[in-house]
Amino acid sequence: MPDHASPTDADHDMAVAIATAAAKVLVELRRQLMDDGVTGSALGDAGDARAQQAIAEVMRVLPATDGVLSEEAADDHARLGADRVWIIDPLDGTREFTELGRTDWAVHAALAINGVAMAGAVALPALGEMYSTSQPPQLGDVPTDRPIRIVVSRTRPPAEATAVAAALDAELVPMGSAGAKAMAVVRGEAEVYLHAGGQYEWDSCAPVAVALAAGLHASRIDGTPLRYNQPEAWMPDLADLPNRTGRHRC
Repeated sequence: MPDHASPTDADHDMAVAIATAAAKVLVELRRQLMDDGVTGSALGDAGDARAQQAIAEVMRVLPATDGVLSEEAADDHARLGADRVWIIDPLDGTREFTELGRTDWAVHAALAINGVAMAGAVALPALGEMYSTSQPPQLGDVPTDRPIRIVVSRTRPPAEATAVAAALDAELVPMGSAGAKAMAVVRGEAEVYLHAGGQYEWDSCAPVAVALAAGLHASRIDGTPLRYNQPEAWMPDLADLPNRTGRHRC
């Protein structure tokens, strides 16, 4: 009998399929609408809606016992009775999606089992890249002859990150999407992603699943575990950084 507390290969593949479907739609829609002169909130709203539509079509094959929490769909809280819940952000970094030339926007698809981020995919459509638990990214060595880089929000970098940067003589790197920030750590373009001030579960679940699969540490800032599929989908903070018990990024 399969272990229902663990994701299957099909779960990992489904996360990739969800992210791929939305990524394809978003790249084409962005090009078309920008060519037509559509910008700002109208472009962002169209991206949110079309990506959600593409994702819903892919997810039609999921069993009825799987719950769903998506930023762009109504939450009826039926998910709270499910052990397996798909947590989706059809377009993470909507502001960046609407800005010509920016690549720091993403699609997040994740499966939380009993509250733990277990399978996930983060697509960076503008870069043509996909990171997933299906094929966990390999972490390379990071040179030590440069300052530690901490990725933070473009619009609301937390005071906590500024304090940490001062203590470590580190460099703050502003970036858009939470998925883009977490994958910057996975790729070795930064060593730490630190966020305070709140996020929703769909902002972090897929990036956390991928980061953990790659061998990074991800938790609340105080080190307590990240728990998903909660009645209130708001999460206060997040730290994504070197795994203190295994592989290191700095």
